[in-house]
Amino acid sequence: QVQFVESGGGLVQPGGSLRLACTASVINFSAYAIAWYRSAPGKQREVVASISSGGTATYPDSVKGRFTISRDNAESTVYLQMSSLQPEDTAVYFCHGRMDPWSDYWGQGTQVTVSS
Repeated sequence: QVQFVESGGGLVQPGGSLRLACTASVINFSAYAIAWYRSAPGKQREVVASISSGGTATYPDSVKGRFTISRDNAESTVYLQMSSLQPEDTAVYFCHGRMDPWSDYWGQGTQVTVSS
């Protein structure tokens, strides 16, 4: 059974950092494009970082310079390093993996809360 499992969420103070991980149980993990999304109450789900199978990373302006996505294909894991976190970063963070239209998976999400 294919699974994408997020970990690393939690409570952090404003200005703090967290590293999320997304570990997949798939064959050919290196062929997957991976993205991190977040969903907060009252807001649309938004992508916060993505990394192609070739390792190219992209970010929206809202997190550029604060978030870094990376991948370790040997461990079938993608990381999201988040720094300078603010209360508006509070959300459930989801991992999404896609290789082709028939190989498209979501994780269950991990809660990130930024609060003093």
